[in-house]
Amino acid sequence: MSEINLPSTDTVVKTASTYARDLLERVITTFLQAFIGGVAVTTPLDGSMWYAALAGGVGAVLALAKGLLARVRDVTNSASLAKGV
Repeated sequence: MSEINLPSTDTVVKTASTYARDLLERVITTFLQAFIGGVAVTTPLDGSMWYAALAGGVGAVLALAKGLLARVRDVTNSASLAKGV
């Protein structure tokens, strides 16, 4: 009968923490990038700042979905779809 080698709880917590920090950073930076891009587009076109915020929110939700998909696809500490990251 073969033994089952499971990682320690410290390793699991550190892995989850690393992944969560990576995903949170990606979601926040995506929101800020999309928001700034939206402001840059809506200002000269006399659009509402709320449209820029909405564009930033949509971008952040898509970044979150991609990060969760990356976690399901491969067991890593990263929210990246690239192999080995």
